[in-house]
Amino acid sequence: MHSIANRQQAQAWNDWEGVLWADQPERYDGMMGAFNAPLFAAAGIEARDSVLDVGCGTGQTTRQAARRAYDGNVVGIDLSAPMLERARRDAAAEGLVNVAFEQGDAQVHPFPDRGFDVLVSRGGVMFFADHVAAFTHLRKALVPAGRLAFLGPQPAGPDSAYARATAALSPFLREASPASRGMGSLLQPTRIRQVLAASGFTDIEVAPCAAPMTFGADAGDAADFVFSMGPTRHNLRDVDPATVTRLRAEVRESLTEFETADGVRIPGAVWIVTATRKRASSSE
Repeated sequence: MHSIANRQQAQAWNDWEGVLWADQPERYDGMMGAFNAPLFAAAGIEARDSVLDVGCGTGQTTRQAARRAYDGNVVGIDLSAPMLERARRDAAAEGLVNVAFEQGDAQVHPFPDRGFDVLVSRGGVMFFADHVAAFTHLRKALVPAGRLAFLGPQPAGPDSAYARATAALSPFLREASPASRGMGSLLQPTRIRQVLAASGFTDIEVAPCAAPMTFGADAGDAADFVFSMGPTRHNLRDVDPATVTRLRAEVRESLTEFETADGVRIPGAVWIVTATRKRASSSE
């Protein structure tokens, strides 16, 4: 792996949380899957495009990009060796030959200058150590007028559906788990626009997008998922087993509100962000 600017995140995603995601990608892809279509609609990937997927994780979005850029190529980059191992295995199983995965820190990774037509990210850009430095670096990897499309969470207040479903856990969730640090870095549209403008992007748009997030087949299954998540496990690590059992039962009961014929589906909301690279000046 090349040089790393974000050592804290590199350590976290190569530790137990990275293994957790790699072992159950269907859980996390199910949770975020409803946002794939609006993300790719915003990205506008064409058949011959070269695409970079930033923070690709176990590679679902990379594979979907590859099916759209079927006469082009797609590179997924992520800090996590366990997640990339799973991504490579799944891409091979699907017979995708226009996909490559690289382990690295996208903030400083040596991408080819003007090597990509489109840059996409399903949330991975939240975790940069220095957002302006990272997006400036990524801008240089795009062709002139190249397209950027990513999603990130909207602020979730105490009255949100997820907060209501997991209210019993709230008093215990006192700190971010190692891998979740940075998730609140791009919550506000004003902040997003400032970062991208300072990084040399133009035509910046931040649009709200709502969709149901699938957490499990039923309330019990969804509770198992919630309690397996990194932030929950991290904050309950020293809580006595009897209390954890009680909390799980309370969360399971709350999740019944969101049971449907298609599973436990909790309303979620993200920002879909698009921008283009400014045409290069004579100094670039």
